[in-house]
Amino acid sequence: MAEHWIYLIPLAVVAYFLWSRRSASATDVKDLLAKGAQIVDVRSKAEFKAAAHPKSINIPLDELEKGAKKLDPAKPVLVCCASGSRSASAVMLLKRKGFKEVLNIGTWQRIRSLLP
Repeated sequence: MAEHWIYLIPLAVVAYFLWSRRSASATDVKDLLAKGAQIVDVRSKAEFKAAAHPKSINIPLDELEKGAKKLDPAKPVLVCCASGSRSASAVMLLKRKGFKEVLNIGTWQRIRSLLP
């Protein structure tokens, strides 16, 4: 019977990952923007340079561990990338670092519809 529990651990990890990948609703994003949310684009420097929202800052995912000190942990953080996958990883990393309000907004283009 105890050996059945071993299968639940990977299943729980996968379920959490899928849950954390979901993008924030437009209402959530607008509310956090009203609170002065920071928009962090975790794409590569080259991707960011090619096209990005002017109110976002670029901290590539592979630099986020150290680059998180550029962010104010007291303010909400909206994380974006090209598809939503890297931003999902970034959300988990920032939450582990103690950031409380961190949301995956998915693609960087999504913010255009919410913020002029």
